[in-house]
Formats: sequence, C-alpha cells, structure tokens
Amino acid sequence: MRNRAKLTGWLFIAVAVLMICLFYFYPMIQALLLSFKTGAGANLHFDGLSNYKRLLSDKTFFTAVKNTFLFLIVQVPLMITFAMIISVLLNDSKLRFKGFFRTAIFLPCVTSLVAYSVVFKYLFGNDGLVNLALMNMHLLSEPIQWISDPFWAKVTIIIAITWRWTGYNMIFFLSSLQNIDNSIYEAARIDGASGVRQFFSITAPLLKPIILFTSITSTIGTLQLFDEIMNITKGGPGNATLSISQYIYNLSFKYTPDFGYAATVSYSIVVMIIVLSFLQIKLAGDDK
Repeated sequence: MRNRAKLTGWLFIAVAVLMICLFYFYPMIQALLLSFKTGAGANLHFDGLSNYKRLLSDKTFFTAVKNTFLFLIVQVPLMITFAMIISVLLNDSKLRFKGFFRTAIFLPCVTSLVAYSVVFKYLFGNDGLVNLALMNMHLLSEPIQWISDPFWAKVTIIIAITWRWTGYNMIFFLSSLQNIDNSIYEAARIDGASGVRQFFSITAPLLKPIILFTSITSTIGTLQLFDEIMNITKGGPGNATLSISQYIYNLSFKYTPDFGYAATVSYSIVVMIIVLSFLQIKLAGDDK
C-alpha cells in the first residue's frame, strides 16, 4: 500500500516534472553546451573556452554591463523606495478611494511592454508632450534631447522602468503591511512615537523579507532589461543605453549570427544573478 501511494504521487507530478525538464532544464543545458561552440549561423563546432576568452576582452560587452549596472544601481533602490512609501500611504485606513489609487498605480505593470515603450518614446521626443509641458511652464528654454543625448537617454529609460514596475512591487509591500497587527502601532503611538519613527522602527524592519524579495526580483528583471531599450532608444545613442540582453539579441539576429557567443553572454547574466542574489541575502542577514 505504501509503495502504491508513492507511485500514485509520482504519477500526479510526472507530467509537470516532464514539462519542466523539457522546457526549462533541457534548453538551459543546450545553451550551456552552445556556449562552447563557435561559428557563423548553424555552422557550429566545439572550440573549448574561446568564447569565454573573447568575453573577457569584448569592449562592447563591458559597455553593456556598465549600462545595465547603472540602471540597476539607480533604478532598483529608487523603485523599491517609491513602492514602499506608496504602499504605506495606501494602507492608511482613513484614505478614501483606496481601491482607485491602488488600481491606478498597479495598472502600468499589466500594460504591454512594447506599447508603453512606444508611448514613452513619443512622450520624451524632441517635440513630445514632456518637453512641451516643461517649456510652457517656462522651466526650459529649449527642448531636452531625451532620446539622442547619452545622459538623458539613460534618464528616460530609468523613468520608464520605474513607472512600469513600481506598482508591481507595491502590491507585495501592501499585502505584507496588511498582515502587521495594528496593536503594534497603537502601542507605539501611546509611547509617543511619531509617524516617521514608526516607519523606521516598526514598518521597515517588519518588511525586511519583502524588501529582500523585491530587491532580488527587481535585480533579475533589470539584468534582463530588453524591451524598453529596444523600443525607446535601440541601445543608442552610440551604445549609451545598450543592455546585456539587447547585445545578446544583436549577436543572434542583427549582426552575423553568432549563437555560440550569444549563449556565452547569456550565461554571464546567470552568473551575475547568482552572485548579486547571494550578496543581497548575505547583506540582509537572512541565512534561511
């Protein structure tokens, strides 16, 4: 009977395990093997570690890494901070129309990546709505080159990503806040703690697991950044906003197809994600 029960359990999960192995682990292993091959198009042959040696001297790759990490360092803390502050404000029991505000802030993350990127491209164009509004308010004397200037192009991408994903992270913080017992805040108010003191002494420490989770998922998402770059700036001007994922796309489909080297660059993202996730967990002091 015990063996029959085990067999029944394995039969229930067999299809799921098969699908996971077929569509997740098999492609991962094939991509790893592909990273040891060189050649143009489908004419590939094993060439040892030549792709990895090439990676260490590839200036375009390091430019993409630098750009991606700049987005990561600036945008992720900014987005997490905004998400946490907004969630605290929307968790106020005295706030009216909370459902409307929550929906409005969450709505951007369910819009099409391509559609919202194209909208941002036109909003931040030389004659776009943003420049027109700033000039009408006499804050600018001439339009800002949001797309064609290297600095402002980076700013545009950061604004776009923050707008898109802040609401997504806000949901996690909001759900966690609703599980905090109100009696803790009542006791703090009785002791004379201000709202700011309550936030830093009660709210932030209790949100630590959610901060860690959203930081890791946001880091992974930023390292895989592609849609916004591709549709707003196309990596320009002059590779100023080129991301690692777009470089992989260029290696595979834009330049002479080099799938082996593209797979090598892909696995560099895997290594970065593992290292950064490990560091974030260690810095958070979460050994579980």
